[in-house]
Amino acid sequence: MSTRNIAVVGSGYMGGGIAQVLALAGARVALADVSAEIAQSNYERLLKESDEFVAAGLFPANATDLLKENLWAAKDIEEAVADAEYIEEAVPEVLEIKHATLGRISAAARPDAIIGSNTSTISIAKLAEVVDNPERFLGVHFSNPAPFIPGVEVIPHEGTSEATVQAARTIVGETGKETATVKDVTGFVLNRLQYALFHEAAQVVEEGIATAEDVDTLVRTTFGFRLPFFGPFAIADMAGLDVYAFCYKSLQTGFPERFATPQILQEKVDAGQLGTKTGSGFLDVPAERTAALVAYRNKAYVAMQKLIEDLGPAPLS
Repeated sequence: MSTRNIAVVGSGYMGGGIAQVLALAGARVALADVSAEIAQSNYERLLKESDEFVAAGLFPANATDLLKENLWAAKDIEEAVADAEYIEEAVPEVLEIKHATLGRISAAARPDAIIGSNTSTISIAKLAEVVDNPERFLGVHFSNPAPFIPGVEVIPHEGTSEATVQAARTIVGETGKETATVKDVTGFVLNRLQYALFHEAAQVVEEGIATAEDVDTLVRTTFGFRLPFFGPFAIADMAGLDVYAFCYKSLQTGFPERFATPQILQEKVDAGQLGTKTGSGFLDVPAERTAALVAYRNKAYVAMQKLIEDLGPAPLS
């Protein structure tokens, strides 16, 4: 990334973390905010924070030097974006603020500069209304804390060009993070899944079935324990899609509408595609790979438990 000029507009917690990620990967990164003073103040905060992360072993030993070399505070948005090939907008989640900011970015940036928004909730198509050449605009959604969460959601709107999507994925990939491309729908994917889990957990507590503490314990020590290694479809394939279909029928005795069997699951079961045991399911893992997959799974879970024991419990109480 040493040849890349990038701008991050919005230097707060999220924007600052994204700027750190890009600058540590080698890009030259301009940091902008509502004033030169705020941008400079947050630049200094990011250096101090980097020193703390280095001391804690979270950043490489040369991280602060890299940031000093690659990251700089611009006097305003226009200066920051003037020469940038990629611009990440990370201002507050208020449509009017984002529209005003994106309008300034669009007017001052190169016509071929890619513009990404870090929005987690606002329609990308709605944001694109103020962007000149909207085919170069898309959502590029980092998660908090940006330096340490490896996944990034890439969200094109209907008018985003495929070249823009691929260029954004390449830039993010060069930082070592993983991207997933999703459609521009309410909640995208990350928050749709995250809030679905929270919604069900909140209902469990409201109904007096378990305490918040006990729900958290079950999530992090059972299915949540698997999630760093396997997503929901890989987990379902390994469990058996026929088992999942049976469990849905059982859940329907108490919650007939909330847990209606997904059509896509029933179609797989009806076709005899039951997951790893048949060599076909959602991910079509060949049956001959099952033994290696089980061995990896067991090794991963033991390593995760060892890591948790080494770290000790989270300081929640």
